[in-house]
Amino acid sequence: MQFTRFKDLSFIDSIKSYKLDYLSKDFMAALTGVVVAIPQCMAYALIAGLNPVYGLYTAIVSAIFGASFGSSKHLITGPTNSSALLVASVMKNYMHLDNAYQMVFLLTFLVGSIKLLFGILKLGKLITYVSHTVIVGFTTGAGCLIALGQLSTLLSIPIKNSAQMATTEKLYYVLTHLRQTNIYALCMGLMTIALIIICKKINKNLPGALIGIIVPIIFIVCFSLDKYGVQLTGNIPTSLPPFKMINFDLNFIQNVFSGALSIAIIGCVEAISSAKSIATLSRQEIDPNQEFIGQGIANIASSFFQGFPGSGSFTRTAINYHSGAVSRLAGVLQGIIMALVLLFFAPYAKYIPTACLAGVMMVTAYNLVNKEEIKKVVNLGKLKSDSIAMWVTCLATILLPNLSYAIYTGIALTIMLYLKETNKVPIKILIPSQGEDSKIVEKETDVVKENVDILIIELEGNLYFGSAENLQAKLNNLVNKSKVFILRMNHVASLDITALNVLRGFTRYVKEKGGSVIICGVRTNIDAILVKSHFDTDIGTDNKFILENETFAFSSKDLERAKAVLNCEATNQAGQSIACDLLASSF
Repeated sequence: MQFTRFKDLSFIDSIKSYKLDYLSKDFMAALTGVVVAIPQCMAYALIAGLNPVYGLYTAIVSAIFGASFGSSKHLITGPTNSSALLVASVMKNYMHLDNAYQMVFLLTFLVGSIKLLFGILKLGKLITYVSHTVIVGFTTGAGCLIALGQLSTLLSIPIKNSAQMATTEKLYYVLTHLRQTNIYALCMGLMTIALIIICKKINKNLPGALIGIIVPIIFIVCFSLDKYGVQLTGNIPTSLPPFKMINFDLNFIQNVFSGALSIAIIGCVEAISSAKSIATLSRQEIDPNQEFIGQGIANIASSFFQGFPGSGSFTRTAINYHSGAVSRLAGVLQGIIMALVLLFFAPYAKYIPTACLAGVMMVTAYNLVNKEEIKKVVNLGKLKSDSIAMWVTCLATILLPNLSYAIYTGIALTIMLYLKETNKVPIKILIPSQGEDSKIVEKETDVVKENVDILIIELEGNLYFGSAENLQAKLNNLVNKSKVFILRMNHVASLDITALNVLRGFTRYVKEKGGSVIICGVRTNIDAILVKSHFDTDIGTDNKFILENETFAFSSKDLERAKAVLNCEATNQAGQSIACDLLASSF
């Protein structure tokens, strides 16, 4: 077994290639990210059942180490909604203990160690065993849990030992004690929600969460609303994250190891998903194994500075990229700037109403429910494997007493789907050439050594999430080898969203390079998926041919279309390509 080499993880290479022109862009991206991260990270700490300051501690240390040792230039590591929710689930039976926080920091160390081990053992490919629909189901269920869990804080209804209660129990308690609602606190929370929504409608770049926190603080100070029962965050230490040695307790390790494993798995999936989503825009290659190591080091370092388990944040990563970040230094600067904010502005945080932080999380919970992705999955078939995996994971997340069980349920279901299918995509590569009697002969080849005008790719079998990575790798090797690609799909039995996204990405990339993709031999069930997912708009209706009864009917049509794409008719005889001559002699 080969291990990941630590010498490949050095921050030195980035420093050597760094240009001074990047600094202003990275700094502004980091500053923008901090504005969004501060209220988010404090709210995530509350979800985890911790003091808000630990959310800031986690964000500072994780951002610096995650950016330094990870693979992505844009990924921002820190508290996330799913990690916070999982921490609350794992720790709910221990938060009443005097050494509860020490246990949280030990949990963080365990999560980091597991992630680091995943990276060293090069287990990055295991991510393909956790389907996109399972993650959609988990985040949907997590969104529901967060919203229901924050309802008591939004209404300011106190619940004793709430950390040990299931979400359904807390919901029942709230519904039966609505008379205890603090109207002032509820108004502050609703004000935060309204301000976030308004800011988003005015300008997506406005820091709605921060504005939604600052404005209520003005009301708190001016009208002394804390005297009317509005609960405030309280004093936050004006200091950098303090170093504290971890207390290793073997009994606690045994009790929470299963939970730590689930947090590590979901954290890895979340980080890789966030990094890859931005990499599709930045054209950066992501190394999952190196990213695992970066996430592991970030969590281990965070555990010694009083942080709880974190992961790659999709929201803050997207903001980092779209704000103009050029290098990983933006992530490091984000951690440093947040440390300075904590050092000099922490005294003002004591006026933040907890109901306002609950309001922030209510909006976050709503955004977690990816309605577009759910709609896509359902449109492909309510009884399809994708849909079943999504809904089972979602219900397990909401109903099971421990979120770890929900994670394992989703993964087990994913593995069963994987075993049912295959993760290798059989591909035949054919190159048209001149045969006897001026007929086109398609010669099969394993490797395309030289660029050609037309390349035929025959796909076979079931194209699904388990084989998507293999499909992407094979298509990426061919993407620069031709001007026109003909994808023959007459032997493709099934197609899911993940594999469809690979084809969509391949098509868009070829079009960006000035080429064209023609799909032919499309079966009726595959065509229904292409139509429902609006893939026709990417490929173009003229470039798609349905499988017909005549065996070679679609073959002649795709070559005729290739002739039109290459503009053979408009090209003079001297300037015609070999492919045009070949096609002209055949029609």
